[in-house]
Amino acid sequence: MSNYPLVIERVFDASVSKVWEALTINDLMKKWYFVLPDFKAEVGFEFTFTGGADDQHMYTHLCRIIEVVPYKKLAYSWRYEGYPGYSTVSFELFDNDGKTRVILTHTGLDSFEHINPDFAKKNFELGWASIMDHSLKTYVESEMVKQSGSMMQNE
Repeated sequence: MSNYPLVIERVFDASVSKVWEALTINDLMKKWYFVLPDFKAEVGFEFTFTGGADDQHMYTHLCRIIEVVPYKKLAYSWRYEGYPGYSTVSFELFDNDGKTRVILTHTGLDSFEHINPDFAKKNFELGWASIMDHSLKTYVESEMVKQSGSMMQNE
């Protein structure tokens, strides 16, 4: 059991504002993250979603926004309905010459991994890497291409 946080750092070819919108606007989140019934980037706002490896292993995630620094940081708690344990997820954004460096940190995973094999740290590593390397990357970079394409047409 490791109490080290999971940290994934990536650079996306998209502006900080585009990435921030993807992280904080529910209609956009549905395109790359999970379908959330409701979401507001406001401290204290609680949201839930269901996810898992397959239909046999679905879990209700209970989350609460704990920090919002517009265009810089979004953090929320992450728990599972019916299970002990508590963790936090944060996304930190940094301008990198017009691109965006994103640091995702998930702490507290050690509070889950002894409860259920589905909550093993390696599963979080695989899941977050897929989200960062495929889902979020594809969304923000393709939206950036569409935006720059429409700007060129208007010139």
